[in-house]
Amino acid sequence: MKDAPQGTVRDWLDTRAKEGGTAFLFPQDTTEITWSELRNRAVQMAQSITSKGAKPGDSIVILHPNGMDGILALFGILYGGFRATMINLVAGDDAISYALDHCDAEFAFVHDDHIGLFARNVPLRGIQPLDLATRADTQLHDITPDTHALLMYTSGTTGQPKGVIHSHSSLLAGGWTSVVAHDLARDDRGLCVLPVYHINGLCVSVMGALVSGGSLVLCPKFSASKFWQIAQHYQVTWFSAVPTIISHMLHNETDPDADTKARIRFGRSASSAMPIDVHTAFESRFEIPLIETMGLTETSAQILSNPMPPNVRKIGSPGKAIGNEIAILDDHGHSRPNNIEGEIAVRGPNLMLEYLKNPEATKATFTSDGWLRTGDLGRIDEEGFVFVTGRLKELIIKGGENIAPREIDEALYSHSDVIEAAAFARPCASFGERVEAAVKLRHGSDLSAEILIALCKTRIGAFKSPDIIHIMDDLPKGPSGKIQRLKLTAITA
Repeated sequence: MKDAPQGTVRDWLDTRAKEGGTAFLFPQDTTEITWSELRNRAVQMAQSITSKGAKPGDSIVILHPNGMDGILALFGILYGGFRATMINLVAGDDAISYALDHCDAEFAFVHDDHIGLFARNVPLRGIQPLDLATRADTQLHDITPDTHALLMYTSGTTGQPKGVIHSHSSLLAGGWTSVVAHDLARDDRGLCVLPVYHINGLCVSVMGALVSGGSLVLCPKFSASKFWQIAQHYQVTWFSAVPTIISHMLHNETDPDADTKARIRFGRSASSAMPIDVHTAFESRFEIPLIETMGLTETSAQILSNPMPPNVRKIGSPGKAIGNEIAILDDHGHSRPNNIEGEIAVRGPNLMLEYLKNPEATKATFTSDGWLRTGDLGRIDEEGFVFVTGRLKELIIKGGENIAPREIDEALYSHSDVIEAAAFARPCASFGERVEAAVKLRHGSDLSAEILIALCKTRIGAFKSPDIIHIMDDLPKGPSGKIQRLKLTAITA
């Protein structure tokens, strides 16, 4: 498939239902559903929602963990032409309450385990819970590729969360970029341990399965001790993860058997930069190619991917543009030449429509000629590989010098006892900001902060090295498992 998919999620689900085959499998209760069964249930749910008076593009809230009911709710909403409003279940009451109020939803699908969470955060005007089993014989609304399909809120680490709106067109394009990048086909079976209420799980894995026609094993959460067992039992051919998950797999004693290693074509990593030492250690131990990628909520996930083996990959780079265009912009929005750092920008069919009720932020994010500013710093080499050098809002400015936290992270991850690491800035009277870092160590490690500081000084020099390293039980993470660096200053105060 060379061109971005046309039509709507409804069209694609109808096609998959006619073709047949397994769609989703759920290890937690050993259930599964075919594309035909999913389509039939989606029609019934879409009719039920329509009978309540919901209009095309209206927000319908989903408070569900990964599972059969959550998938049914998602496809029922999308099939009816409504806006699936995904609520991050671990965002905290403030963010959840804000999203429920901000999205203007009148209806919600709420999992039994989260009724209390819903009840204490639902706005005063009320949102009516919907029943998955309700049926109604109602004519569905006409929808188009431009109809709103998804509302997903950003993490909000620097202010109120922003509501990202995607159309049916851009949502499908999000799945398509992964299909093209990874050569996904109908005989592929993915393993997803990331939450569907995050853009990676939703677009790469769920929409990737819809666009490819393959199947997906959907787990409620990641378990290092069960990961390879599930991969073996369900005969998976690929999986999607994030660097923290990859690191935890390396620090677990469980290994895949020979057949599983031979069957899995690749694993992919996204959501944050993959430390080079972690990447090489994973491939050396498990003998499975690990494809580093990059994506955003605003781009329905993937914008960059390394090529698939046997093509040349570059460790330390999230790859090349696939399915969209990439540019490096200066402060005035002009394109910069190869190997010169600037802000990474993207243009293509997978871009969001807008931020809900936030025209100022929408305008600031797009250039006049349609580039979406990512907020990430990077450069492009002569072969088109992008190298991410930092986040604009995460740069540490010490004595007027810019320090990229990723460089410090890499030095910390080079020690085999370090499972999680993140450098961050602390206000300082002498330098404006000083460097600190937080780490999680493997169980039983007696590694000290002093040894890690000495390691950093050896690898990156004293000026960039942390003055203080905090050893923690866990680092704060978002729904995808990405470490939330900007929260560390307050947590470690």
